[in-house]
Amino acid sequence: MMANFIPIAKVGDIPSGEGRTYPVHSKMIAVFFADGEYFAIDDACPHMGASLGAGWVENGAVMCPWHAWRFCIRDGSWLDNPKSPLRAGSYPVEIRGDDICVAVLQENPG
Repeated sequence: MMANFIPIAKVGDIPSGEGRTYPVHSKMIAVFFADGEYFAIDDACPHMGASLGAGWVENGAVMCPWHAWRFCIRDGSWLDNPKSPLRAGSYPVEIRGDDICVAVLQENPG
């Protein structure tokens, strides 16, 4: 399996302090723009699957819109219980020209 950077949005598409959700391969990825940087984690909250891309972003965290669980937008860790193995997957982000590109492993179809 190999991770290639996939262009998913344009610089400026995501307002500062917010997130947006994009399909990449077979998953939905939430991309956040905060403090002048872009971050990407799984969109589905590991608790019950709500869209983290629709959550409130503050101080490097996104709050799940369903049950207010907070996850780090940098590494996907569960901020309410940092020792827990529960987390949202996180993905490298690069800006190439005016493209926001995310590297997500593509799973082998067979």
